Amino acid sequence: MSARSARRVRSIALGVTLGLVVGLGVAATSSAGATTGAQNDADTVRLGYFPNVTHAPALVGLEEGFFEDALGDTTLETQFFNAGPDVITALLSDSLDASYIGPNPTVAAFTQSDGAVQVVSGAASGGAYLVVKPDIKNAKDLEGKTLASPQLGNTQDVALRSWLKKKGLETDTAGGGDVKIQPQENSVTLTSFQDDAIDGAWVPEPWATRLVDEGGGKILVDEADLWPDGKYVTTNLLVNKAFLDDNPDIVQRLLTGHVEAVDFINDSATRAKAEEDVVNRIGADTGKPIAAELVTASFDNITFTEDPIPTSLEQSAKDAASLGLPGAVALSKADIKALYNLKALNKVLKKNGQPTLTQP
Repeated sequence: MSARSARRVRSIALGVTLGLVVGLGVAATSSAGATTGAQNDADTVRLGYFPNVTHAPALVGLEEGFFEDALGDTTLETQFFNAGPDVITALLSDSLDASYIGPNPTVAAFTQSDGAVQVVSGAASGGAYLVVKPDIKNAKDLEGKTLASPQLGNTQDVALRSWLKKKGLETDTAGGGDVKIQPQENSVTLTSFQDDAIDGAWVPEPWATRLVDEGGGKILVDEADLWPDGKYVTTNLLVNKAFLDDNPDIVQRLLTGHVEAVDFINDSATRAKAEEDVVNRIGADTGKPIAAELVTASFDNITFTEDPIPTSLEQSAKDAASLGLPGAVALSKADIKALYNLKALNKVLKKNGQPTLTQP
């Protein structure tokens, strides 16, 4: 990061319990000067993200200075999180203007706020797997077994329960049923798998690779195989709608930095530097560096894209509702149309000579 960029990026608060991040469950505390609930002055944009490989466009954008270069005189303040509910609280309490976040928390934020947030871009697709013990060969072998997911009702939890249901295996939120599901932090899941306390887990990268390499597991399901063309959203860029309405130019400039970061990751000439950026940012944020080879393996299994793949979010919300998960709501076609606002993104893509995306 350039000296100018370093001066202009202010980290106003650090995330809470880092269970789902790649930082191995380290806890972080708020830094001095945090302004929870403060009104935005329109000269600043407050951006949230997770120190997670699936949020690589955020990490690379910060490390390379893409956001601050695109924002010009607008100051960038950053805040990292662990859990989607914390991001929702920040967005809806005017403590945050935009954040990288997963699809299920996106749906929760939209429904809880009566449409006060909008998706302005995708960030990542893919990179989630069901990893199991080597002796488990098919779904039938899972009956009576115990599996883990990152959090009750989160994106991977919904995918796991939906897949089991389609295979004729029932689950419940209390950990009962044909297959017992224990939601837990990914760092705990790795230890539990190594200790034979669980038989498998549906997890995002880099945890799937870690369960295979460090836990001796095998991949039973690549979630990409369950979606049309292997595409499903893992990370969105979500904004507070009021901020977008009041500051469309700022959001467009933020998206300029975002698109530049995605391109940087996908360019074979700069991918190695992007991987280094992810290693460095996760280490700086969490105090627990991630192994470079894990980032490389994760990049191989994740597609970084501006396409938010709305159809996969719509289906995931429907699946969560059909499972009776707490707070889950299926989205109508009108909801989907209101949730996505790709106008600013398409302006950036068009300016760059890149294909634009269809507004749902």
